[in-house]
Amino acid sequence: QVQLVESGGGLVQAGESLVLACAASGSALGINSMAWYRQAPGMGRDFVATILKIGSTNYADSVKGRFTISRNYAKNILYLPMGSLNPEDKAVYYCYADECAPKGLCWYYWGQGTQVTVSA
Repeated sequence: QVQLVESGGGLVQAGESLVLACAASGSALGINSMAWYRQAPGMGRDFVATILKIGSTNYADSVKGRFTISRNYAKNILYLPMGSLNPEDKAVYYCYADECAPKGLCWYYWGQGTQVTVSA
């Protein structure tokens, strides 16, 4: 069972930056991909960014050029430096990870979330 613990959320003003981190532990098969999602009040959970085991990345259009996902593979820590934050970025940010067995069966995990609030 993989445990994901996020940190780094907080309250900032528009234009400022934050760095989120997610520490993963307990993987028996080796973590495959990791990602960040976010959920604004009253809304569904939306994709933010992902990084695959091979290192390739993908971003939601709304964060391209402002957020950068990275991963420390040795320590199994996922990072999300966020720049030029605006009030639309206010949400609970969730860390996601998956691990897969050789025959393709995969397990999916979520962290508990960390709150990011951006004041205008």
